[in-house]
Amino acid sequence: MLEKIHTPKDLKQLNNDELAQLADEIRCFLIDKVSKTGGHLASNLGVVELTIALHVVFDAPVDKIIWDVGHQTYVHKILTGRKDDFSSLRQLGGLSGYPKIEESPYDAFGTGHSSTSISAALGMARARNIKGENYFVVAVIGDGALTGGMAFEALNDAGRTKTQLMVILNDNEMSISHNVGSLSIYLSKLRTDPAYFKMKADIDKVLNRIPEIGSILSNTLQRFKNSIKSLLVPGMIFENLGFTYFGPIDGHDISALKEVLSSAKMVKSPVLVHVITKKGKGYKNAENDPEYYHGIEPFDIESGECINIKNGKTYSEVFGDTLVELAKKDKNIVAITAAMPYGTGLTRFKKEFPDRFFDVGIAEQHAVTMAGGMAAAGLRPVFAVYSTFLQRGYDQIVHDICLQKLPVIFAIDRAGVVGEDGETHNGIFDLSYLSHIPNLIILSPKDGNELSAMLKYALTLNKPVAIRYPRGNCRYTKDSSSILFDGRAEILQEGRDVTIVAEGRMVEIALKAAEILKSKHLFPEVINARIIKPLDENTIIASVLKTRHLVTMEDNVKIGGMGSSIIQLLSEKFIYNIPTKVIGWPDQFICHGKIEDVFKYYGMNAESIAEQIISFLLERDDYGKSKT
Repeated sequence: MLEKIHTPKDLKQLNNDELAQLADEIRCFLIDKVSKTGGHLASNLGVVELTIALHVVFDAPVDKIIWDVGHQTYVHKILTGRKDDFSSLRQLGGLSGYPKIEESPYDAFGTGHSSTSISAALGMARARNIKGENYFVVAVIGDGALTGGMAFEALNDAGRTKTQLMVILNDNEMSISHNVGSLSIYLSKLRTDPAYFKMKADIDKVLNRIPEIGSILSNTLQRFKNSIKSLLVPGMIFENLGFTYFGPIDGHDISALKEVLSSAKMVKSPVLVHVITKKGKGYKNAENDPEYYHGIEPFDIESGECINIKNGKTYSEVFGDTLVELAKKDKNIVAITAAMPYGTGLTRFKKEFPDRFFDVGIAEQHAVTMAGGMAAAGLRPVFAVYSTFLQRGYDQIVHDICLQKLPVIFAIDRAGVVGEDGETHNGIFDLSYLSHIPNLIILSPKDGNELSAMLKYALTLNKPVAIRYPRGNCRYTKDSSSILFDGRAEILQEGRDVTIVAEGRMVEIALKAAEILKSKHLFPEVINARIIKPLDENTIIASVLKTRHLVTMEDNVKIGGMGSSIIQLLSEKFIYNIPTKVIGWPDQFICHGKIEDVFKYYGMNAESIAEQIISFLLERDDYGKSKT
């Protein structure tokens, strides 16, 4: 069946049995392709039937389907003409793992962060109405994404309107609710039957014609109806927000999905369809451990084990293990995550200190301010969060933490380029959006040993501290207790021709570039910045005055990053005529692909940087003259 599907129109020719067969084939296709490329497997296996039903009932791309987060759109991409591109999934120049407007007209809205779909859908629906156009707008949001405050802001706004809008709540809990079945479908059909709505309107009209008594009777009946509904309809909260509720529906029953979605289309006001799905469905390993298979590296299908597992600890694991050891000695240490305990390395902390571990769901703003409240009350909160998601808590970092000088530690995971997840997940802005905030100390370790030492150091301070570190494995020794961080930069290699100041992951690349330069008879001085704010002024200035040339390297956009801060430092100290080159990510959103491929593509690998430094030095007349 899958070979016959080129556009969603091809689905409309298939009966329910054929669609069920297609669902099985899609699951086999997904498991095969993702096992080779890596990607988000469990979530996509869970939405196969739902995606098929959506494209049968609606007419994309005229009708707009907006996927929250977007990592569950692989099936959507398969059905919309991108099946043959799946071997390039998340590879450099290949298919994105998320919806992208520029990739296909079927991707109505680009997504990558959670809880945005309802807001975007309401915006499109209102634009449709203003322009007098005629199409359906559907937002697909998961139960996890619904924990984000933005989703409820949108529900609150949408529910008070009469705008035709459909929200699909994809509830992928591990079991199917007992309410799934014919009774739910029957109640949904009853409440969308035109005859039902006409009868209700006629009764209200007749009763209200009777002075006073009619009004009282009408209000009483309305209260009675709502009371009965609260007992029978599990979605009363959505009804009270102004949505007509359908469900819960078995999200793996294509026939039921088609029927309910078709009925929901008839409602001219906001509707919410509650769909129960099983994450990882169809692949036993993913069903048993959906968290592990949420975002998976290439793996062996039979065993389920990842291929080419790198030895050594990841930065996330080093952070998590260090925090556990510190928490054993300090009962005031608490850990906070926004629905990412596994990804941020907090699973061990959660197990050992359940009363001091707080998963707030997808609610970064709340997490930041809650951490502030904890700190104000005498605790030492550590909020572990991906760099790209911390962007959501910017205002709270400014007003609720730094303004009050509260000792909250931000453990910023996935800082810098993250690789295959691409534009929406790259953490290349945090140095820029944090460096200008007063009272905040920013640290950047070159390896796992420094990360451990910096976490210990941060807990000795009574100030807000941000520690940023990249995704992936790191150099780390088990006995790193003797490694200390004293708040100063580190001269890794002395030189005479140029000062290279690097931070974090770029330190290793700087050292490799330095070796290439030495083979060309150029001798750089390499400094591990370690502390981005406040900069170690004495170390940097002394080196720059010695070499008279400066190169900065950072895993951050160049605008507003470490390089900008160092240039400003030199200016404030009246140190002029120092040729400077800032190396960092350009003023654009960086594409997806393997990390090494992305670094090479943008000229951020050691070989490219060495060439850039050589050109930079040779282009300087004063440098050339001093060497002749």
